[in-house]
Amino acid sequence: MSAEKHSPLAQFEIKQLIPMRIGDFDASFTNSSLLMVLTVLSVSAFLILGMRKNAHIPGRWQSVVELSFVFIANLMKDTVGSEGRAYFPFIFTIFMFVLFGNLLGMMPYSFTFTSHIVVTFVMALFVFIGCTIIALIKHKMHFFTFFMPPGVPMYMAPLLIPIEIISYLSRPISLSVRLFANMLAGHTLLKVFAGFIMALGVAGIAPFVFVVALTGLEFVIAFLQAYVFAILTCLYLNDALHLH
Repeated sequence: MSAEKHSPLAQFEIKQLIPMRIGDFDASFTNSSLLMVLTVLSVSAFLILGMRKNAHIPGRWQSVVELSFVFIANLMKDTVGSEGRAYFPFIFTIFMFVLFGNLLGMMPYSFTFTSHIVVTFVMALFVFIGCTIIALIKHKMHFFTFFMPPGVPMYMAPLLIPIEIISYLSRPISLSVRLFANMLAGHTLLKVFAGFIMALGVAGIAPFVFVVALTGLEFVIAFLQAYVFAILTCLYLNDALHLH
């Protein structure tokens, strides 16, 4: 039991906080659910409190909030164009949810829900289905020309169309695995090197320095993974709006 408790993977264990069942379905409120709720509350507090004064000369907090809006607005402008304005709230919400989820997971005794493939896959699947519906509504049957690149000879269609379909259907997998794998690997590595500090005692100064540096790197990765998730969502949305 002690070995399992100190395992680098113990930090990813889902724990029931409020057991609940709906028929045969386990709907328990878990540590993962708690961190998701805290993430939503943290993002809401960050935005509402930061903009409560709405000053013409913003303070530091308001400046950070405004910069986050401008950052995503510019990202969408560069990747989607003017047609993407209607989807700004969706992209901004995804970015802030993933970012704050990653950052809260860095706190001691916290839980990183983005390190679970089931969470990241559901988010990625939602993005995939949403973009596909947008494409079908906008282009109708013309959407299926997406799987046949323009200018390609028709005799290449039997080869290229299956490849394009497989590539398209793999989007939620690649989007979810990228976020999940990076957060899982980073937190596991931190736990492993932190264990060396306690085991080596005085000689653990070297792993301690490495853990400090790795922690700083993890904060950078937390932001980068939120950015990557958002920009890939923008690229999928751009494909949905403009096809090729």
